Amino acid sequence: MTGIAPVPGPGPSFDEWEIELHGHRVIYRIAGQGPPVVLIHGMVNSSLHWERVAMPLAERYTVVAPDLIGHGDSAAVRGDYSLGAHACSIRDLLTTIGIERATIVGHSLGGGIAMQFFYQFPQRVERLALISSGGLGQNVSPLLRGAALPGAAAGLWMVANRRVRAALERSGERMRDSGKRQGIYLQAIARAMRPLEKAAARRAFLQTLRAVIDARGQRVSAVDRLYLLGELPTLIVWGERDHTIPISHGLAAHEKIPNSSFVTLPKAAHFPNLEDPDGLAAALLTWLDNTEPGLIEDSDWGEIVAARSPRRQVTRIAA
Repeated sequence: MTGIAPVPGPGPSFDEWEIELHGHRVIYRIAGQGPPVVLIHGMVNSSLHWERVAMPLAERYTVVAPDLIGHGDSAAVRGDYSLGAHACSIRDLLTTIGIERATIVGHSLGGGIAMQFFYQFPQRVERLALISSGGLGQNVSPLLRGAALPGAAAGLWMVANRRVRAALERSGERMRDSGKRQGIYLQAIARAMRPLEKAAARRAFLQTLRAVIDARGQRVSAVDRLYLLGELPTLIVWGERDHTIPISHGLAAHEKIPNSSFVTLPKAAHFPNLEDPDGLAAALLTWLDNTEPGLIEDSDWGEIVAARSPRRQVTRIAA
C-alpha cells in the first residue's frame, strides 16, 4: 500500500513544511492528492524551483519536493553529500511523512540521486523520470568542471555576494522584459545563490559538486546499471538547447533502457522546470497518465541482477 501524506486546504497549494531528520532541519514542499510523485532538484536549486511544474501535477497527484541537505533552506551540515547519502535522506523523509512508494523525478544532480535512490531502494520506486540528468556520461560544462577545482571556494564567495546576486537579478529582469528567455535562468541562479552567503552552505555545495564532478567532468556514472530500469516505466526529458549536459547523454540512455520514453523540449536549455515548466509538466502528465506503476519486490532483485551477471567457477593452475 502507498501512504499519502495529508495536505491541508481545499485546493492545490505548494505548501512549505519543516521536519527534523536525525537532528537536522529539512524543508519540503507538498501539494495535491493522489499517487505520490517526488521531485528532486539539481545543483544550486531548491524545491521552490519546481513550483510551476508541481501545480499542474497536483491536480491529480500528491507532489513532494524536498530541499536537499545543504541546499535551499534545509540544514547545511558537515557530513556526507554523496548521491547515496542524499538518496537515504529522501528515503527517510518519505518514510516519515507516510509515503511508501512513489514515482521519482530528478533534474540534473537530482537525476543522479533519483537513479541512486532506485538502485538502493528499488521496491520504493514505481516509475523514474530523468530531466537533463547527470550520471549518464562524462561530459559537462567547463563552468562546473572549474567549480570542482581547488580554490573555487573564493570564487563561489564572490558570486554569492549580495551585490552580485542583486546585479544578476536585475540583469535577468531586464532580459525577461526584452523577451529573452535567458533572463529566467539568471533570476533562478540569483535566487539559488541566496543560501550560499553562508559559509556552511558553500561548503555543502562544494562537497556535493566534488562528489560527482572533477576537472575531467562527471566522475559518477549509472550507465552500467541502466538495464535494471527495464522493469519500470522510465521517461527521459531533455532541453534541446542544453549546453550544460549534452542531449547525447539522454539519447544514449534511451537506447540502453528497455521500453523507455524520450521527450525533448525545444524552448528549454538545462533548466526545463524554469525555462519551459508548462512543457515539462505536460510531458510528465502524459507519461504518468499512460503508464502503470511498476513494482519490484525485494525477492525480485536477485533475479533481475542475476539475469545480466553470468558467473563461473575459477580454476587456477598450480605453479
